[in-house]
Amino acid sequence: MNISKEQLDELNAVVTVDITKDDYSDKVEKILKDYRKNANIPGFRKGHVPMGLVKKQYGKAVLVDEVNKLLQDALNKYLTEEKLDVLGNPLPKEKEDFDWDAENYSFEFELGLAPKFEVNLSGKKAITHYKIVATEEMIENQVKTIQKQYGKLISKEVAEKGDLVAGTFTSEEKEIDNAFTLELDKIKGKRNLDKFVGAKVGDAIKLKSKGLFNEDQDLVSALKIEKEEAQDLDIELTFTVSEINTQELADLDQELFDKLYGPDVIKTVSELKEKIKTDAERQFEQQSEQQLLNDITESLLENTKFDLPIEFLKRWIRATGEQPLTEDEAKDEFEKSEKGLRYQLIEGKIINDNNLQVTFEELKEFAKELIKGQMAQFGQNSPEDKELEDIAARILSNQDEVKRISEQLMSKKLLGYYKENAKLKEKEVNFEDFIKEVYK
Repeated sequence: MNISKEQLDELNAVVTVDITKDDYSDKVEKILKDYRKNANIPGFRKGHVPMGLVKKQYGKAVLVDEVNKLLQDALNKYLTEEKLDVLGNPLPKEKEDFDWDAENYSFEFELGLAPKFEVNLSGKKAITHYKIVATEEMIENQVKTIQKQYGKLISKEVAEKGDLVAGTFTSEEKEIDNAFTLELDKIKGKRNLDKFVGAKVGDAIKLKSKGLFNEDQDLVSALKIEKEEAQDLDIELTFTVSEINTQELADLDQELFDKLYGPDVIKTVSELKEKIKTDAERQFEQQSEQQLLNDITESLLENTKFDLPIEFLKRWIRATGEQPLTEDEAKDEFEKSEKGLRYQLIEGKIINDNNLQVTFEELKEFAKELIKGQMAQFGQNSPEDKELEDIAARILSNQDEVKRISEQLMSKKLLGYYKENAKLKEKEVNFEDFIKEVYK
């Protein structure tokens, strides 16, 4: 067997694998002898079938199978030994005059090679690293939400501003018949709100769907319709009142604090607000760091330039797709995946150049930290290490979980590397301004 490589250019090569009869004949002969021992062919006793008949019936299929096994093993070994970094997989070149009746064979494979490049982590502009802070208004609103959640409902005969009004929305036109509890604070506009103020149980209130709520999502829930349908919906509605309640807020006392966080963890309203602020900003930090990853990804793609073996990749997409593709369809598929491929190459180089690979021990410790965090949410703040080890072992026996947790840990490692090496500028914003800036 002989393997040779022709370098067409920096990104494309052709590998030729020559296989002779000596490479496969012994293996094929052995398999055919085993077939002969077990073959059941009418007119012959088991094990006494003439070898010529066995070869005629099975010889070609065995030959093709064994040559293909040799070919794949040899090619994979060659790529590994030569340390060829290929994109996609080797693509066999078709030969119209290929003859399986010959004794010696020659196979050619196209290779698309990964480009050589340097990663440019510092672009001209600094990347914004947002620090999202909880505002006083946000904290006060959360306190009010907690008081409502742990408060109690008091039945009323006549509705007033701020009440909860239960009833049923109906519309013959759209065949809507949905029970719902309205928070009157979420009704949009004085004209709509005035229709509810003074209402009693049994009243049927006529409304228009358009402009009924401050938020589209509330209309989706109220009518049990799709979000897309709610955006432009403009129909007549009837809301029939079945119950009216006012919300009595829970007192901000030790009983409430203990219900929320456990005995004596929080003792004052100030401590409650500080806890709300800390928890909110911890959640904001996750969003901030995900945005930082997104922005650095875009910066790396913009500032790290290299060529790809584009024509090879299009041919490879055509050859390996689940459905046959035209040239234009393969081109479209490549254009859709090009950005992801480029970042995959950039990320791989950063990982390899800086030894950021995930080890099993790191993966296990990271999994244990995730488990501890989840247990803490249910009040289990000091689990035994053996319990964590056992749970982690069960989780890491699932390959899907291993993949998911590995990706989380790699993102964390990359984020740490970017924070130390990228050109960043910190900007303090509240959550509302963060959303406006990021999704403008």
